[in-house]
Amino acid sequence: MKHIIILGDGMADEPIAELGGLTPLQYAPTPAMDRLAQLGASGRLHTVPDGFHPGSEVANLSILGYDLPTVYEGRGVLEAASMGVDLRPGELGLRCNLICIDGDRIKNHSAGHISSEESDVLIRYLNEQLGSDDVTFHHGVSYRHLLVLRGGDRRLDCTPPHDIPLHPFRPALVKARVPEAEATADRLNDLILRSQQLLADHPINVKRRAEGKDPANSIWPWSPGVRPAMKTLRELYGIGSSAVISAVDLIRGIGVYAGMDVINVEGATGLYDTNYEGKAAAAIEALRTHDFVYLHIEASDEAGHEGDVELKVRTIEYLDRRIVDPVFRAVSQWDEPVAIAVLPDHPTPCAIRTQTTTWTS
Repeated sequence: MKHIIILGDGMADEPIAELGGLTPLQYAPTPAMDRLAQLGASGRLHTVPDGFHPGSEVANLSILGYDLPTVYEGRGVLEAASMGVDLRPGELGLRCNLICIDGDRIKNHSAGHISSEESDVLIRYLNEQLGSDDVTFHHGVSYRHLLVLRGGDRRLDCTPPHDIPLHPFRPALVKARVPEAEATADRLNDLILRSQQLLADHPINVKRRAEGKDPANSIWPWSPGVRPAMKTLRELYGIGSSAVISAVDLIRGIGVYAGMDVINVEGATGLYDTNYEGKAAAAIEALRTHDFVYLHIEASDEAGHEGDVELKVRTIEYLDRRIVDPVFRAVSQWDEPVAIAVLPDHPTPCAIRTQTTTWTS
């Protein structure tokens, strides 16, 4: 038997008044998922171990069967693997968002979902201006990038920017947990403030403002860690061959450490306009040659972070109609059975615009 997990990131939510007291999952038309529920089994999965922040890195590692206290080293190091950045001993990797600050407040965590082409220019510029032998910036996708410090101390409190939309940014600057980490916290905060000066009037941001778009006028580093000690899925569970399909460096990086084949899909964006049909086709093809496929769709999480109820309902409908349905129809014709699991990793409720650990559905 072969297996596929179809992961709707942040798809779970809470009851919403404008949906008649239903959650987006309950409200959205999902005939394919309904059919799977009729034919199979439904239940709840505790994806975020006690004591861990309900981020996608925690939840997706947990879903894949990893022991979080043993392997967890933050988000940045996993994204580094996807970018081809091999962290060496003594190097600290951090997720580095490009964000939008309005006055003294964080307007959004994504700089208005800046394009990868625009962010590439900005990250290269920051690396030229702020980079050194001990500091390097690496370009990722859209607003999601990587910062590597050499000689840094990871004992830091770094607030994810999506946790504090519309909040003042200064109280959320990096803080040291121990005296030995104070120098690292100071370095990171200095980079944040200097980035704001450099990005304020960059031509990319001048153009974005003229177009009515949010500028990418600050970096925001968070989730520090070092290279994790992770076994592959073959070593852990004897899975013969596995593949991961995602537009998001975090999930692709987990796949690298898990020993999975990372499959690229043209037009996969990590947003609502992603190439759903291409991802479904890639998953079907991967199942022909792999024992296990992990198909990750980011769109519903981004809708939750934006607090956009209508958009979140639409992303769930798209996942059902354009991912679950074609995958189910295809593998139903095969002689070899295929087990299909459809689930979220965590809730990203529209009301609070960030991840939580529990959900209604």
